[in-house]
Amino acid sequence: MKDKSIKRKHYLLFIAGGLTVILFLALFNKTIHYTSSNESCASCHVHPHAEASWKLSIHNTTASGVSVNCVDCHLPPEDQEFNYITRKAYHGMHDLYVYLTSDTKDIDWAEKRTREAAKRFVYEDGCKKCHTNMFPSTLNALGAESHLKYLRDPENTSCLQCHQNVGHYRGKVGLTVDGESDSGPKEIYTERTEVNKFSSFNEKLLGTSVSFEMVAIPGGQFKMGTPATELYRHKDEGPVREVAVDSFWMGEIEVSWNEYLAFFSATGSQGRKEAVEPDDETDGISGATPPWGAPDQGWGKGTRPAITISHLGAETYCRWLSSVTGRKYRLPTEAEWEYAARGGTETPYFFKGSPADFEADGFWNKLFGADTAVINSYAIYLENSSNKTQTPDRVRANPFGLKNMLGNVAEFCLDYYDSTVYGKYPKGIIKNPRGPRNGTEHVVRGGSYNNSAKDLRAGGRDFTRTKKWLVTDPQIPKSIWWYSDCKNVGFRVVCEYDRKEINSEKIN
Repeated sequence: MKDKSIKRKHYLLFIAGGLTVILFLALFNKTIHYTSSNESCASCHVHPHAEASWKLSIHNTTASGVSVNCVDCHLPPEDQEFNYITRKAYHGMHDLYVYLTSDTKDIDWAEKRTREAAKRFVYEDGCKKCHTNMFPSTLNALGAESHLKYLRDPENTSCLQCHQNVGHYRGKVGLTVDGESDSGPKEIYTERTEVNKFSSFNEKLLGTSVSFEMVAIPGGQFKMGTPATELYRHKDEGPVREVAVDSFWMGEIEVSWNEYLAFFSATGSQGRKEAVEPDDETDGISGATPPWGAPDQGWGKGTRPAITISHLGAETYCRWLSSVTGRKYRLPTEAEWEYAARGGTETPYFFKGSPADFEADGFWNKLFGADTAVINSYAIYLENSSNKTQTPDRVRANPFGLKNMLGNVAEFCLDYYDSTVYGKYPKGIIKNPRGPRNGTEHVVRGGSYNNSAKDLRAGGRDFTRTKKWLVTDPQIPKSIWWYSDCKNVGFRVVCEYDRKEINSEKIN
C-alpha cells in the first residue's frame, strides 16, 4: 500500500509539473505575443512622436494594405529565436527603466533620431526578411548600384544610409525633419527689399515667408594672418600681411535651413540623377537633388545653420539668391571673412582671452578647469555645443554685429586653398586680395561646434576635403550637392556694395 501511495504521489507531481510547464509556456507565448504587438509598444514607449509618425510612414500606409509592425524593424526576425527573445528582453527592460525613472522633458529626442542612434535599435535582418528581392523591376539604376554596394560591403554600409525615413514619417524627401517651427500664419513677401544707402537691411525672399538680416560692413584696413608668437598657430597662417577691403554686406548669421530650403523648394531636382555643374550662361538654375537621409542629422532646421551642403551647393545658392533679389550675392573671400570676423581687433578672438585661457591642456586648467564664461557667450564649440549645431540666439554678436563668426559651423570661402598664398601676395598694402582662381579644395574658416577653443581663432585656416567627405555616399557618381560625411561646415553670404548702383537707385 505504501509503495502504491508513493507512486501515486509521483504520478500526481508529474502531472502537476507537466501542467505547470504547459501553463507557463502558454502564458509565456501569450506574453511574448502581446508584448510584440503595436498596442503594447505604444503603451510603454514614452517618445511622443513614435506612433503618429509610424502611422504616416510608407511602411504603414502601403498600397497593399499590409502594415509593417514595430517589432519587424526594432527586433531581429522571430525565426532567430534566441536573438529575438534576448533582444526583446533587453529592450523591454531598458524601456521599462526609462519609463519609471526618466522625465520625458529631459530626453534629447533629436539626438535619438540620428542615424548613429537608430543603428542601436533597428535590425537590418528584419529589412532583409521582408525585402527579399533587392533588385525589383521598379528599382532605378542608382538604387541598383547602391544595393550592389551594400551586398559587396555590408560591414561599411547600412540600410539606414538611404532609408532612415521610411519607418517613421519625417516629411517630403527627408527635408522636414523635426526642428524649430513657428506657429501661426506667416507673411508671404510680395515685394523686394529696397536698398538705397549703405546700411544694414532685411532681405526678403519673394513668394516665401523667409527673410534674413544683412549687416553693413564698412571697408577698412587690417592685418591678415597670425604672428609667429600666437599660440597654436599653423604655418599656413602667415606671414602677416596688410590688407584693405572695400565695404560689403554680410549675413548676420550663417545661411539657415529656412533660407536654404526656400532655394531647394524653388529649384530642387525631383529625381536622384545628379545634374552637371550649372552653366553661368544658362537662364535657369539647376538646384540640388534630394539628399540621402536627414541632411540636418535630426538636430533640427529653422534658424540652425544649413549643413552637409557642398561648396557647389553653396555657390549655386548664392547665384539663385542674386537672381531673385537683383543684388550680387556670393561667398566671402578669405580676406573679407577674416576682416569681418576680427571686427577691428588684432587678437586671436574678437573678445577677451587667449586660447591658453580656454584650452584644457595647460597645467592650471587641467587642475582647476578653464574659465570659459567669456567664450561661451560668443561661440558654440566643443565645450558648450552638446555635439551639434545651435540656434543663433545662443550667442552674442561681434563688434560688427555678426553672430557665430567663430564656432557653430565652419564656413566656406570663395578662394581655393593654398597653404603659402600669403607669401605670394605683392609687398605693401594688398587691396581686396583673392586667392588662387583654380585648385582642388576651397578655404574653410571659423571652426565649429566640435572644435576646441584653439581652432576657433580668427586667423586659423582650414580647407574642404571633398573625397573624405563623400566616403559613405551610396551614389555612383558621388553627389555634387551633399556631403555624406561632413556635418560641421556651412556658409555665410556676402552682398557686394556698388556705390554707383546705390547712388543711381537713389537718384531715380
